[in-house]
Amino acid sequence: MRACLGRAALAGVPLCVVLVGCSAGGGAGESAKGADSVDSAVRATPDAKRERLPAAPRTPGEFLERAGKAMDAESGWTFAVKGNEGLVLQGQTSAASYTSTVRRTQDPEALHSTGTIVSKGAGKPEEVFVVGGVGYVKEGGTGAVWKKGPVSDPDIANKMEDPVDALEAFESYAKAGEGAVEVVKADGDVRLEVNVASRRLAEVKNRPAVEKAARELEPTLAQLRKAGVTAGEEQILLNRLDEVLVLDAKTFRITSHRFECSFLILYQGRTIAYSQNVREENRGVFDGGIRLPAGVS
Repeated sequence: MRACLGRAALAGVPLCVVLVGCSAGGGAGESAKGADSVDSAVRATPDAKRERLPAAPRTPGEFLERAGKAMDAESGWTFAVKGNEGLVLQGQTSAASYTSTVRRTQDPEALHSTGTIVSKGAGKPEEVFVVGGVGYVKEGGTGAVWKKGPVSDPDIANKMEDPVDALEAFESYAKAGEGAVEVVKADGDVRLEVNVASRRLAEVKNRPAVEKAARELEPTLAQLRKAGVTAGEEQILLNRLDEVLVLDAKTFRITSHRFECSFLILYQGRTIAYSQNVREENRGVFDGGIRLPAGVS
């Protein structure tokens, strides 16, 4: 996801259908006999033509598998992204917002994002590339310097908005245990939902979804530490975590992805509130290519 503030201030059984030709018999007795003959022929012929129909998905894992195949079936996708962050300390609010267009190709996997960060009323352009497992980030207009690093680098990872990667994230949530991901069907959509209610961060920090939220909080914590706020995990409360991946019920394509989290940081009798909200909407197939700009390597 994005840390604007820190940078700006499947279990069913498949159904097998046997395809056979029509019987030429006409009488009732012949019909019954013909049916027996057909059954015998099918049992005796190992090469009998069969059509295997996939079972309807029911579990989170089954839906995620279908979604992965549906997204891989196209050369690439375009997403519209909107996000905002807020920090409230002693009645004063610091906020930043972000909008971008993200284009992502499937083979080879690559990403290109162009957007704008707005903080304190001023906008700053931002461009992100991910090619060959390496991220490239440029903040600012002409003359700004590209920052390069592996996608495992938190400073790079927090700049990447890739809804397709949400499939892998939700797979890890589903493996965490039964009930970790809820499936909700409504209005032609399938919603995969993760919700974590208010708990101390130290109590839930090992849950995959909470680990991701904690990574989003870390750049802001780093800024607070520089200002003298040294609250540990026991003083940090996960106020709320909601993540929703929406699939089209017919095609299983991703239609949207939403991530929201909020934390309360308790320090010397004061409460510092942090919140983040990011929404990604599928805008359709992208059939172009993604290449680094000249001079960037």
